Amino acid sequence: MVVSLSKDLITRLDQLAERIISGYRISRAEAIELSKIEGQDNILELCRAANKIRQALCGNKVDLCSIVNVKSGNCSEDCGFCAQSSHHPNPDSPVYGLKSAEEIIAQAKAAEAAGAKRFCLVSQGRGPKYANVKSKDFATILETVEKIIEQTNIKPCCALGEVTQEQALALREKGVTRYNHNLEASSSFFGNIVSTHSWQDRVETIKNLKKAGIQACSGGIIGLGESWDDRIDLAFALAELEVESVPLNLLNAREGTPLANQKRLDPYEALKSIAIFRFILPEQILRYAGGREVVMGELQNLGLESGINAMLVGNYLTTLGQPPEEDYKILNSLGLEGGEAPIPGEYQKRT
Repeated sequence: MVVSLSKDLITRLDQLAERIISGYRISRAEAIELSKIEGQDNILELCRAANKIRQALCGNKVDLCSIVNVKSGNCSEDCGFCAQSSHHPNPDSPVYGLKSAEEIIAQAKAAEAAGAKRFCLVSQGRGPKYANVKSKDFATILETVEKIIEQTNIKPCCALGEVTQEQALALREKGVTRYNHNLEASSSFFGNIVSTHSWQDRVETIKNLKKAGIQACSGGIIGLGESWDDRIDLAFALAELEVESVPLNLLNAREGTPLANQKRLDPYEALKSIAIFRFILPEQILRYAGGREVVMGELQNLGLESGINAMLVGNYLTTLGQPPEEDYKILNSLGLEGGEAPIPGEYQKRT
């Protein structure tokens, strides 16, 4: 793959995009070649080709979801990017126990009013699989999910950490159809950011969810200090697990964490990452997640022209997002429609 802007590069990218639209899936070697494309103009051509794939295989509907931190701080895990860890607590990160069902439902209603179609209940900690003391909390979550379904039209999702297959089935029975559990990074890089659990632990939870009939929402963070090989390996791991939704967070380094001084990701490097993920994951829901406002700034719209077809709207776990009205302005300017995007394979069935 040449890296200088030329008709040859444009032709090669268009041909590869067309092959992917027709059913071809690229190899790791081909993805590595894409990662060698440099220069803003070249990267924008890569993004244009990725957007062509998105439009053909996913359509113009952008999946909108919102999250709520139902239990925050004092987390036993040592994830190097997270301000909620008890290993490196951030004094500005909130600490509180499980919110009441009433508080969570009120926030679900607010998310629905803001246009979100899904609402994810996120809790700190390793998860119900290991902490018996959280069994009461898990029961409360199940009850809350049931009430959200009864009182709103928004779809509840969860991100509670590791779960057994039995717990996944319990969530499914109450109406949870999608569960977030990010791989965060490639298997080879994971040990650089987390030591209290393994990458394989996360994979096992995703498999438990899939066996229970719950869609897997799993992605990672770009800008942790990982290599292009790491990013590509992460994307291929997600493809192998057949996850339906892929959140792409852009590191917004938090004070007090081991990654506090990590250099901020260049927005064009972020765009190239998004585009390559779309080439590897042509039918998946590819979600703009945490850090997009800080990293992308006035270039946020370019992410939605690089293969993105989903967004988190509203605030994040420990940081603020931009008002939903700003997100709608971006969508409208690009002729995109907020709603619920199709899962892999569904768009082609509809068309």
